[in-house]
Amino acid sequence: MKAFTITTLLLFLIGIINAQDLDSRGAYFSKKEYSGDKIPEYSVSKNDLPIPLMENDKEWIAMYWTCWEIAFNHFKKPPEGSPFVSNILDEAFNSQIFQWDMIFMVMFARYGNHIFPAVNSLDNFYCRQHENGYICREISEETGEDFVFLGERKNTINPPLFSWAEVESFRNTGDMSRFKMVLPVLEKYVEWLNREGDQITADGDQWYNYGRKAANSVHGLYWNTGLGSGMDNTPRGGNGWVDMSCQMVIQYNNLAWMCDVLGDHDKAADFRTKANDIGERINHFCWSEEDGLYYDVDSAGNHVKWKTSGCFWPMLAGISSVKQCDRLVSHLQDTGSFWRQIVFPTLAADQKGYNPKGGYWKGGVWAPTNYMIIKGLEHNGFEDLANRASERYLSGMSCVFENTKTVWENYSPDTCVRGYPARPDFVGWSGIGPVALLIENVLGFRVNAVESELLWRITRTDEHGIRNLRVGDIIVSALCNERENKSDEARISVTASKPLTIVIIKGENRESFKLQTGENEIVIR
Repeated sequence: MKAFTITTLLLFLIGIINAQDLDSRGAYFSKKEYSGDKIPEYSVSKNDLPIPLMENDKEWIAMYWTCWEIAFNHFKKPPEGSPFVSNILDEAFNSQIFQWDMIFMVMFARYGNHIFPAVNSLDNFYCRQHENGYICREISEETGEDFVFLGERKNTINPPLFSWAEVESFRNTGDMSRFKMVLPVLEKYVEWLNREGDQITADGDQWYNYGRKAANSVHGLYWNTGLGSGMDNTPRGGNGWVDMSCQMVIQYNNLAWMCDVLGDHDKAADFRTKANDIGERINHFCWSEEDGLYYDVDSAGNHVKWKTSGCFWPMLAGISSVKQCDRLVSHLQDTGSFWRQIVFPTLAADQKGYNPKGGYWKGGVWAPTNYMIIKGLEHNGFEDLANRASERYLSGMSCVFENTKTVWENYSPDTCVRGYPARPDFVGWSGIGPVALLIENVLGFRVNAVESELLWRITRTDEHGIRNLRVGDIIVSALCNERENKSDEARISVTASKPLTIVIIKGENRESFKLQTGENEIVIR
């Protein structure tokens, strides 16, 4: 059992006492019974995981394997008597499961899906959904009841990104069977979020009737709180939050993608229309042409000017123009605000209250927001900056790893130390950097199992590659030779267990190759 302080235990009891089971749970999710799958062991499974290969930066490889070992220690079955229906990738924080954490853990753990299908951990939120569609961000592992911190329901909605995690997992597996199962849950969830509400009604006796669309506002965007957004002590305000509103756009677009895969194109078009409408309102109300940033807004549409990592969700949501992206990127590269020793602080360094040691969300560097920013850069064509940011982030993590032999919940932006405060062995979402960003940005591999395709963006000059990378049910190993300069030709060997398309990008050159089963040799200039 986890050790509890008296304060933690008291807050736990307060949360359980204030939890309400007002209706039947999990009505829209077809999985009703615990599957009982075996928990894998790291020592047995290690050689079946993707094996990154790099002649340089080998300390990043050591950190990669430590993250997997810690993650395996956090795979577990639900407690006896729990209503959960799937095994859990534990966030390593306390005896609840957290929506925000779980979604981002899927982003790296999907590379071990064939060993432990981490996306199934989300089932335990789906099976505890209320009849009206509401899903609490934090749920007790023991009882399956909502955990409501200090009894405040306004804090119980996390970033609505279940559909993003489902789609990203699908890119690795190519298995669309989950979509039919989860779509009814997520449709009902977004329906609840679209109910109008405010922070007062959200804590009233009829809280379950109110959603997260800002009531009595000119903008009709979506609100959250620090705790609800996941950025606990962020110094923000207003009732039109950039991140929450962009997350609704992302959610709708991913629901549309899921519907297209399932052949329901009319519903997909409707979801995209909703996403576009929200995106237009974000650009109209939240964009500051003067400052080149998106800000939260109050009910009258006035900007609430805090420079946080939340300002950059529009890039991932795909709603920013080329000019807007250029101005957002200038902020990210500004050494006086976001381009610090370890990128990217969650509160800009030129803001009041910035804490150079971290201060949790008042400057701390966190895996989920870094992943969001880096994927947003990619989405808008800033691949080189995304790669440099990934390397700078991993260099900072590695520096701390050398001194402490572990990874942390968050990091200091200005010094080679863990954040203050921060928990150790946090895999947890801190596996995102050493696993997902290492594979996707440092080594340059992007898996598309839907098309049996692997994209490889070659930017390194040392000998590098990967073994045992899964593209659906295809096992791929790829190695690029050492080169003196990036412009030199690259000699690549690829082994595939089945026919595969590989797309190689090197500088301005992009070539596609149809590979046969077995060994393949490629030269690209």
